[in-house]
Amino acid sequence: MRIQIYIFRRAFYAKKSVIILLMRFWDVNKGDIFIGENSITNIETKNLRKNQTLISQETFLFNETIEDNIKMGNIKASREQVIEAAKKASIHDFIESLPKGYETRVGELGGILSSGEKQRIGLARAFINETPILILDKPTSNLDTLNEGQILKAINENCEHRREVALV
Repeated sequence: MRIQIYIFRRAFYAKKSVIILLMRFWDVNKGDIFIGENSITNIETKNLRKNQTLISQETFLFNETIEDNIKMGNIKASREQVIEAAKKASIHDFIESLPKGYETRVGELGGILSSGEKQRIGLARAFINETPILILDKPTSNLDTLNEGQILKAINENCEHRREVALV
């Protein structure tokens, strides 16, 4: 069953509060949040987070290869799965254009990449991670119009098995 929830807020703190509550960095003071029929406070935090993937507008990358950064979504993923996730995130052709391709080291915090390239690598990381809950915080904020359309289409096509919460 696919559930999509979109939250449109200008207030930065309101959206961040939703993420904090969904990820259970804090517990709800009043009211409740349910996943299915279960109160989020009755779900062990470790189990909750194993079932969530967060795509934030700022992707954190490690000073490792592009492949390793994508595989952080699923360390057991094969090269073929990494490539497929990169294709879905519209970053494969860019990666292949680099002299070392998927073996390119991205530098501290992904310093050799633009913010849009980092964001697409973050999306590939999310696509390779098969969690049922996907939380999107402005997932296309650093992308041009062409890539934004491709990414939104990819999210729609490749997340049918997930419950989505989009914060835009």
